[in-house]
Order: sequence, then structure tokens, then C-alpha cells
Amino acid sequence: MSASTDGMPPPEGFDGKAFVASLSNAPGVYRMLAADGAVLYVGKAASLRKRVANYFSASPKPTRIMAMLAQVAAMEVTVTRNEVEALLLENQLIKSLKPRYNVMLRDDKSYPYVLLTQEDWPRLAFHRGARGIPGRYFGPYPSASTVRETLNVMHKLFRLRSCEDSVFRNRSRPCLQYQIGRCSAPCVGLVSGPDYAASVHRVALFLDGRSDELTDELNAAMERASAGLEFEEAARLRDLVASIRGLQARQYVDGRVADLDVLACAMQGSSACVLLLAFRDGRNLGTRAFFPRTSGSEDPAEVLSAFVSQYYAEQPPPREIVLDRAIDDAALLEQALSQTAGRRVQVRASVRGERASYVDLARRNAAAALASRIDSQSAQAARLEALRALLELGEAPQRIECFDISHTMGEATVASCVVFGPEGPVRSQYRRYNIAGVAPGDDYAAMHQALTRRFRRAAEQGGVLPDLLLIDGGAGQVAQARAVLGELGIGGVTLVGVAKGEARRAGHEALLLPDGRELRPGPDAPGLQLVQQVRDEAHRFAITGHRGRRQKARTVSRLEDIAGIGPRRRGSLLRHFGGLGGLKAASAEQIAQVEGINAALAGRIYASLHGLDAAD
Repeated sequence: MSASTDGMPPPEGFDGKAFVASLSNAPGVYRMLAADGAVLYVGKAASLRKRVANYFSASPKPTRIMAMLAQVAAMEVTVTRNEVEALLLENQLIKSLKPRYNVMLRDDKSYPYVLLTQEDWPRLAFHRGARGIPGRYFGPYPSASTVRETLNVMHKLFRLRSCEDSVFRNRSRPCLQYQIGRCSAPCVGLVSGPDYAASVHRVALFLDGRSDELTDELNAAMERASAGLEFEEAARLRDLVASIRGLQARQYVDGRVADLDVLACAMQGSSACVLLLAFRDGRNLGTRAFFPRTSGSEDPAEVLSAFVSQYYAEQPPPREIVLDRAIDDAALLEQALSQTAGRRVQVRASVRGERASYVDLARRNAAAALASRIDSQSAQAARLEALRALLELGEAPQRIECFDISHTMGEATVASCVVFGPEGPVRSQYRRYNIAGVAPGDDYAAMHQALTRRFRRAAEQGGVLPDLLLIDGGAGQVAQARAVLGELGIGGVTLVGVAKGEARRAGHEALLLPDGRELRPGPDAPGLQLVQQVRDEAHRFAITGHRGRRQKARTVSRLEDIAGIGPRRRGSLLRHFGGLGGLKAASAEQIAQVEGINAALAGRIYASLHGLDAAD
């Protein structure tokens, strides 16, 4: 890429036509900036001069574009070598800058994968989250159920282990998975290393979508077994080939093994749903619905184009992408995706036969998913309005935060903060606070610390504040919240306590208002139902964090209490046995095999973990 060109507005405003005159016809990316420096829009262009000139011509434009242009105070451009580079840079900038007027893919859910670990005896398992475990990750899959279905098939066909390392290292006899024919029991040596490695290789071929190559290998192995008079092995391989062929036969598309995604976009006003129907190696992996932020756009082709560009910048594309409508950038996207994938990727909008039936299926599912979401949003809006009326607020709250405290007899205290907006939970803004330096069980001090940590930063740095702050607790907890807000000089936040009802019955909670009033709207009140949803989510988030912190603390403290166990030996033990559970399942002799642990120390560790005297 070459140099950047910045356009600064004259004192009376931004002169778009003068800026266009300074541009070349080279491909590149342009950025529109507001007066405060915020990025309004990022776009790509085959010719920067022609594309930017369109914005400042006299031709009529959509209301959304006119509203954006009215805010432009400056523009910046970056020249690229070709259109593909411009497309890739545009994706990077949209992801990092989150411009106000771009159509953006919003997807805060992590994708599920099939994980094949990199070990002497690899494990085949479900995985979601950061890919920090060494091994191969196959996917992503549209849904967790698809991953589990795939694993079910893989374990039946190839019999790789699924157990955690802590279990695998400490078994003395085969488990139930071996008994039902879903594992070859490498834990107790019932399968040889070469045979297990062959199964690992075959699993990788299958999950890579190379099942034709796999069946060729299996047929060759079957012939060798038959020639060597190993008829039982030959029969097993024959059945395995038949099973794989059977899986393929169920999911052929137009007579070919499918490796494609089908995408359809449904819109109602500026609300959009893009539905993904995925096939890999002939297997239907199911559907997943996405709801991009349209920023006021009502053009489904624009939304679909932005989705394809942004989604496949993060996920590996299949060999074929079938769309329910034509998009302007299809040829460019095809070129860019082929370049990044290292093989040809087709982007098609006009199809026949079975592919056309899948496009129709995707369209109908997209429309149904969008209608369901709009109904859900309408219900959420109605509950927000009911809550506004219940609390006698001037307008419905746009940001609700709720705090809760969780601990077990004062141990491992954790405070949670969950955030709800007009569309429901905003999980990316949830926060947990590990409470320290307060007396065990002092919930008032814990709440005071958590609220101080949350709102001090907002007070000092001008951060976002909630319209409604819910406190899970009675008058004492609410008093702590009122004190914190007063100490930090924060106003404009409506504070409400959520006290448990009689006999702790759901729906009978009391709402403690700032003026001292107490409301008991009853279980049928939509406003209280929304409060319950937010409070329950805060409780779930707090107790999950507390349990994790408590388990970690107990794991560390049990080992730290043993004389002779420092951080290095503790780490070696937990790594060797895969955690405290694996260590507890080990014998003293097995513990003594860990580097740095002698027999005497192993005996003390075993005794301590099992509540025995070291002399026993």
C-alpha cells in the first residue's frame, strides 16, 4: 500500500468537491470523519475520485446517506495497489474502528469447533472459546448440536478417546465408552500406537472434507488385509467404507458432494437477518441466524455484501457461496476470497435444481428468524415501557445495570455487573469484581467496593453511566450504592433495590425506590418481569464467577498447605495430572514419578489430599 492523503475542512465546513479534485483514480479506502474525529463511514473504491465524487454530486441520495454527509468534517484516503487490497483493508478498518454508518456484522457468540489434540494419544472433543490447546481445530460449525452430532459419528467410526487427560492418565481398566464401541481404550493399552495413529489420520481426512481420499485409503487397506488372510480386519474396513459412503449419500447436492454455504437476507425496514445454511463434504451442518447492524440501510443487497465481506474475513470460506440475490461486489469478493483461501471460491446468485431449493429454504428461515426477533424486541420494548411507568421515569431506560454479590460463608467473594439495553443483555459489557480486603461475609462492604470500582473510573474518565441501577438486596445494600454515588458526585442515575419477597417467592419481590417508597407490583407486572430477568442474570453471572474463584483457591490452598510444595512443584503436579481431580485420583507411587517429587513427599501429598495421617 502507498501513502495516505488527508483532507482538512476549511473553516466554513468540509468542501467535498475540492477534496475530490485532489484525489487520483487509484483504488483505495476512504474514511469520513465527524468534527470530533469519530469515524462515520469506511468504504472501498476501484477509483477513489469517481467513488467519492458520487457522494457530492447533485443526484438524489437516501436519507441515511444525507444524514451522514451532513456530519462530515474531514476525509482521509489510503491508496492501495488493487481492489482486493482495498477490500481487505476496508474489513480491517470496519472491525477496528466500528464506524457509525457502516453495515456491521454483530456476533458476540463464540463458534464451536471439533478439536483433535496434539498428543501421543490425541483426544477428539468439542471446543469453544480461545484456541489455546495445541492441536487441530475443525470448523467453525453453525451450532453446538452440529458439533456433537459430528463427534458422535466420529467416535462410532474411528473410536478415538474423548476423555480429559486427568482421567486418561489414571485409568486402570476400560471405561464405558470402550464397552459400547466408541473408544479403542488407549488408556490401558488395548490398541497399538500405529493403529491409533492410523485412526487419527483418518479422522483428520474426514473432517478436512477429503472423504473420497479416505475411502480410497480404506479400500487399499481392505485389499491388503484380505490378501494377508486377515478377514476380520478386512470386514471391519469394508463396513467402515460402507458407513462413510452412507453418510455422503444422504447429503449430495445436485449429484455432487457439497462444500458450500447458502446465504439469504431478510429485511423489515432497517432490521435485517442473514441466515447461513452450511454444507461441508456433503454433510448438512445446519443453520445459524445473524442480525447485522444496518445503520439505517434498507437495501438487502448492501447488507448481504457487507456480511459476506466481514464474515469470511474471519472464517474460512467453502468452495462455493450461494446467495439469494445478486450483489455488486460478487466478482471482487470471489477474487479476494480465492486469494486468501489459496483455492478457487465461487460466489453465485443464480442457481438451479437442488441449490435453488436450499436458497428458498434459507429465505424462509431468514424471514422466520427476523419475525421472531422483531416480536422479541417488541416485547422487550413493551416491558421497558412498563418499567418506565412503574418507576415513574421520564423515559424508558436505555441502559440498565445490576449488581449482585456471591460467596460461600464469606469465601471467594465475587461481585457481578450485568448490562441490559433496549434489545436485551449486552454481554460484552458484563464485568466481575474479585472482592478483597473486606471481612468475610460483609456484603455491604463488598457492594461498596464493587460500586466504587465501577463508578470511580466513570467519574474520573467520563465513562458511560446507566439510566437505571438495580441493586440485588435490601435497604442496606441500596444505602451503600447511594453513598458511593454521592461520594463520587454522580447524579442522574435512578437507583432501585430489588429485595426478595415473602418466603423468597419469585414474582413477589419488593422494589425499593430512592424516595423510600416500596413497590410490590406482583408476578403479572411486565415491568417487574424485566427486573427479575436482569436480577437473575446478575445472580447467574456472579455465582459462576464465585464458583470458579472458589475452586481455584481451594486447589491452590490444598497444595500450598503441604510442606515442601512451592509454586514450581505445584505447577508441575497440576500439569502432569491435568488438575486437582487427576492428582487426587493418582496413587502415591504415581505422584512420585513427577519430576522433583520424591517418595516421602509423594506420601505426604497423597495423605493430605485424602485426609489421612502421613504415617498411615
